[in-house]
Amino acid sequence: MAFTKTLAEMEQSVPESEARKRLGKLLDEGSFKELDKFLSADGEISSVIAGRGEIWGNPVCVFAQDSSVKGGALDKSAALKIKRTFELAAKTGVPLVGLYDSKGADINEGMAVLSEYGEIMKASAAASGVVPQIAVVTGVCAGCAAMLAEMADITVMSEEAELFLTSPFNTPDGKLEGAGKAVNAAKSGVADILAKNADEAVEKAKQLIAVLPANNLDMGCADESEQSGAAVSAALKAEKLVEAVANKGSVIELGAKFGSAAYTALAGIGYRAVAVVSTDKAEKLTADDAAKIARFVQFADVFSIPVITFVNTDGFEGSSSAELSGSIRKCARLAQIYASATTVKVNIITGNAFGAAYAAFGAADAVYAWENAQIAPMTPEAGKVFMGEELVVNPFAAASLGMVDGVIAAEDTRAAVIEALECFIDKREVSPARKRPNIAF
Repeated sequence: MAFTKTLAEMEQSVPESEARKRLGKLLDEGSFKELDKFLSADGEISSVIAGRGEIWGNPVCVFAQDSSVKGGALDKSAALKIKRTFELAAKTGVPLVGLYDSKGADINEGMAVLSEYGEIMKASAAASGVVPQIAVVTGVCAGCAAMLAEMADITVMSEEAELFLTSPFNTPDGKLEGAGKAVNAAKSGVADILAKNADEAVEKAKQLIAVLPANNLDMGCADESEQSGAAVSAALKAEKLVEAVANKGSVIELGAKFGSAAYTALAGIGYRAVAVVSTDKAEKLTADDAAKIARFVQFADVFSIPVITFVNTDGFEGSSSAELSGSIRKCARLAQIYASATTVKVNIITGNAFGAAYAAFGAADAVYAWENAQIAPMTPEAGKVFMGEELVVNPFAAASLGMVDGVIAAEDTRAAVIEALECFIDKREVSPARKRPNIAF
């Protein structure tokens, strides 16, 4: 078709949609540089807005699906915009943030749309492990788009949004209770962060950009080294302990509703951005906990984010249902990812470290134990049953065997972690020639 409009007329034809407003809230004022602005199908406005910008001075690539244009339906031009955004992020080494709000593919394009989604997924996979990818789901995100959002490193979802592979009303019985709802996505581990609304979801993405490295060659650092006001003590557990050790206001929890016996969060400690794991939940680790921790540590490893693990657990769940469901696969995956991760790993044993749980987290560069820690091949109760004697569980016995590098008081935890981070800042490991480890599934 012939294009007869002037530049001014084309500019005026672009509406101020919710998608553009969200990009305005996400990016620093005046920093957005739109790319492929007039790339569209048949000269119509595109259902995707894409470009570059800054978040607190940090360069990022962004795209936003615009539900005000054909319900955000993805056509060939929109797919090309998203694909180019992934490619640009990888080429320039900056994080990518995608805002998802679309009712699906443009059915007028028929089967061709499947190929278009395939090209986007290929571009996302090529950028994976090169730059951080954050998916922010603020509306409907269905089918292939749901898979693309889940391929991101971190998925943020607002409570009113929907994320599903198969439409709840399109199942054989039409009774997929709660499917696609944000609360269920959080419980199943599909959504890493649950926000109250779209504005909060955008704000969470901004917080993530502030702590994450720009790419896999960047050494992420924390801007603020001030410690929180809380004193570290043996009475603190899980999130309270992490908040006390970390820099003030720097903690961002991931997977809060998934895997209740494990706590995972990004934070700053000293001048380093870190990934923190805590098993201090007074529960044995389930398959969900193992899957949650493994995914988190794998993400940290590809971007060389140091992993700090607070260990206090009696081990993995040992029920008939867990064994019959194959939970050992998830536990093996956890152990394999910890063992193969080349990023800096620091363990603090704050309580119990018994049996397979100690071994699963054991591949650390530095291991410290609190004075009250208990370390043994099995629980003291099991020791009485199987060995007929009291097991030696105190940390000094473990230190004498080289299993612990130092026994520290709880209040010295932050200092010990910072010292370990400084010691291993230039850590280098040479891996054998191979494509990649064959990670347990």
